[in-house]
Amino acid sequence: MLMPCRNVTKIDISNSYYHIYARGHSKSDIFRDDEDYRVYFNLLKRYLGSKPEKDGSGRLYVNLSDEINLICYCLMPNHFHLLCYQIEEGSMTKLMRCVLSSYSKFFNNKYELSGSIFETTYKASMIDSDQYLIHISRYIHLNPDKWEIYKYSSVKYFSGKPAPSWIKTGRIKDLFDSQNEYINFLRDYSDKKQSYKLIKSSLANK
Repeated sequence: MLMPCRNVTKIDISNSYYHIYARGHSKSDIFRDDEDYRVYFNLLKRYLGSKPEKDGSGRLYVNLSDEINLICYCLMPNHFHLLCYQIEEGSMTKLMRCVLSSYSKFFNNKYELSGSIFETTYKASMIDSDQYLIHISRYIHLNPDKWEIYKYSSVKYFSGKPAPSWIKTGRIKDLFDSQNEYINFLRDYSDKKQSYKLIKSSLANK
């Protein structure tokens, strides 16, 4: 199995998969209530949705839906995971700059804080095999203890609920014969510890 590239220096290549993640400064929460999660999701929709959105002055926000695909995600109280397919070189950087900057402003204003809410800039591991890709998706979806009912994960879009336009689940689903096969893959704990150990060893500062 091919290993993802270390991400101290991000490797930015077109037509490549990336596991993107970041956590709160000093491991503090970056999502404190349901509104926080909703704002973050709305930012992803703003930049990745099929229809460009406008700001309060009528100016169009940048739309990256043709440059990068979000495949799956999981937002935890003090960190997040995104699995993306970068079509155009540099689009991952543009997406994360837009989302994290906007979200940080919202969070600091809401909670009367200042400075960066994240421990460091986001990190990204490039994925260069289908086998590792599906294990990364499982790692992301199994982050919460009660992953099957967790509200802030994309797992629901892999188990029957139609996905919105800004999530492209097909890039994972197409690697399985059926929806049930993927869900059974998530439920299969026989090799979970091994795959988790492999993934964690590849992530900087994890």
